[in-house]
Amino acid sequence: MLEAIGLLVLTGALWGCTNPFIRQGTRGLREVKAKGWLGQAAAEVKFLWGNWRYVVPWLVNQTGSLAYLAAVQRAPLALAVPAANALAFAATAVVGAASGHEEPLDRGSILGVALIVAGTALCCLDQASR
Repeated sequence: MLEAIGLLVLTGALWGCTNPFIRQGTRGLREVKAKGWLGQAAAEVKFLWGNWRYVVPWLVNQTGSLAYLAAVQRAPLALAVPAANALAFAATAVVGAASGHEEPLDRGSILGVALIVAGTALCCLDQASR
């Protein structure tokens, strides 16, 4: 069970820490214009795949998805889904604020992150004790 919990923490960290950078990497996407919906889709894909600021965090994010698949094989879904997603929210808030891509965390946000981490830890401890 400890292996599964470690994979869930890794998943949340990889998903969450990449979100602010993926968002940053998509800047300028709305200015991409082409004729027709197929041309527009192709132009947007070309823009994204040609932008290392998008591709690198996206690849790291996909590594988190691989860790998630491994975690789901080892932990009950009732633990895996909420734990990975909650930790991703917490990591997004912390990394976004620390990197300057998001607003600094106020007291309420810090309390929210602490409650997410504490709640996830309690769920993991409960599952590990079974």
